[in-house]
Amino acid sequence: MATAISYPHIVKENGEPARLERHPRLRVSMIVTHYLAFGRSPDEICLHLPHLTPAEVYSAMTYYFDHPQEIDAEIQAELDQLDDEARTKPRSPIWTKLKAKGLI
Repeated sequence: MATAISYPHIVKENGEPARLERHPRLRVSMIVTHYLAFGRSPDEICLHLPHLTPAEVYSAMTYYFDHPQEIDAEIQAELDQLDDEARTKPRSPIWTKLKAKGLI
């Protein structure tokens, strides 16, 4: 008999990314990115995202360590989408002006 595991503060509906219950637009992958990209600890993540409680951050990290393939795939899909958009969409006029001035 399989036992369902629940994660406090985390909502995971079928076909949807795992997200925070109190902040429905904040996905677990967004919190995990602070850990993976910047090497931040859960306490440091709380300093950078002060609207989150330590319990929410630790719960998100627990979910990630239990489901790394799911969250890593979600992060990779977002990175791929950014790459596609950078290749296919024209640059904004402000970007073009800044580039011409050598500012970027």
